Amino acid sequence: MTGRDGGADLFPVGNTPVVVLVRPQLADNVGAVARAMANGGLFHLRLVAPRDGWPQEKAWRNSSGADRLLDAATVHETVADAVADLHRVFATCPRPRHIVKPVLTARGAAAELREICGRGLRAGLLFGPERAGLDNDDMACADALVRYPLNPAFMSLNLAQAVMVMAYEWWTAADQTVPKTLMTNETQVATKGRLENFLAHLVDQLDASGFLRNAPKRPGMIRNIRHLFERGEVTEQELRTLHGVVTELAIGRRQRGRLEKDAE
Repeated sequence: MTGRDGGADLFPVGNTPVVVLVRPQLADNVGAVARAMANGGLFHLRLVAPRDGWPQEKAWRNSSGADRLLDAATVHETVADAVADLHRVFATCPRPRHIVKPVLTARGAAAELREICGRGLRAGLLFGPERAGLDNDDMACADALVRYPLNPAFMSLNLAQAVMVMAYEWWTAADQTVPKTLMTNETQVATKGRLENFLAHLVDQLDASGFLRNAPKRPGMIRNIRHLFERGEVTEQELRTLHGVVTELAIGRRQRGRLEKDAE
């Protein structure tokens, strides 16, 4: 089954937080929020008193296929009604206004949300209107506030960006992707044996060309060359290419030598 525009099939995976948009003003932004939510594995969307009513076709056109989230979105008259069935609620707020509540970073909030949802409790995230954000009455419905640690001189985010930050942190809080990998495509990282074979080939030709003719400096020069290739994960394809380069240089040197003798 797909949404009205043939969007992707998106189903909730486990117990995930509800995203509550309070008085959203533009349907385009709601669609962009659905797109951001789908990227981060958030699937439950609630709208509180959307300015232009609901549904709005523009939202589906701007969701990039996250139609199911919009199809299942519910509309509520008040924040209290939207969060009535939730156990914990966090409110995003760039500038807490004389409120005594715990304030979390996006990463800290994501970690707590993972723990809360892992216990089977239902959690929600409040996002305010595009221009003014949440007011004090809205935040009174929340247990804690979330403030993003961004450039203090410029902390302007649009609604979808604000949701994307939390969606990203929610997803990565449980993601097991290693921080760094080497993309090798059709080849693989060369073994030390293959690398040693290439280095022997290279040193042999460097000796033949006279590059290593300074005997006192020769050991240090070879070490420097070895360090150059040992620093990274050289692939087998790269070694084959380098073997070819060294071989062609050797052939060219021999050919030049013959030409120089002929010229004499």
